[in-house]
Amino acid sequence: MSGGAPEETEPWSLSLVVRAEREPAPAHTDVLVAAARAVVLLLADPRTTDPDGELHDAVRAWRSQRIRKIVRRARGVRWERTAELAHVEARAGDAAVRAFAPHPRDHVPALLKPLQVGGLDLADPEDLSVPAPDGLLTVRLTPGVGMSTGKAAAQVGHAAQLALEQLPAAAVGPWRRAGFPLRVLTGAPVLPAAERVDVRDGGFTEVAPGTVTASAGFERTP
Repeated sequence: MSGGAPEETEPWSLSLVVRAEREPAPAHTDVLVAAARAVVLLLADPRTTDPDGELHDAVRAWRSQRIRKIVRRARGVRWERTAELAHVEARAGDAAVRAFAPHPRDHVPALLKPLQVGGLDLADPEDLSVPAPDGLLTVRLTPGVGMSTGKAAAQVGHAAQLALEQLPAAAVGPWRRAGFPLRVLTGAPVLPAAERVDVRDGGFTEVAPGTVTASAGFERTP
């Protein structure tokens, strides 16, 4: 499964901001987990789902076109100032990621516009542990597809979004009630196509158009 590409008038984007302090620097995978959770938390937030909610119209406008996510980074006072905008925040380990109301791509909110896009490339500790799959959404990054942390964060966010929107309600419901727990690892899909979603990149940055960058589904312990 993949996102569609409807006709666009004015492209919209969803901004994700990673807290990228120098000490302690967050782990690469923790940033990806936090980014994916931030996306689905924003989509499930009452401010989005309620037709009168603060985020509803912006999310609807963004969802009506090609789904774009832009990952920025901030530290110190610039990170703190972003809290003035409507957002959700997700954490994993030392990583924190905020997802903000979508906006026209060329009309970025003033507090987000100066934040750096690109160049975020973090590492994982050697002893990184991966939780068991039961009860979690598993997002798998495609082996051999090189991506920066920022690019990968956008891809896992898209995978989690497609899982929320396209996988069977019988699986998504318990995941939602549990608060959208998930894990991110690198590996080829293990679920059949009918039980997972796949992300095909538009090819605007880092990877070739049509590249399958990630997949997601509810795996089970063998």
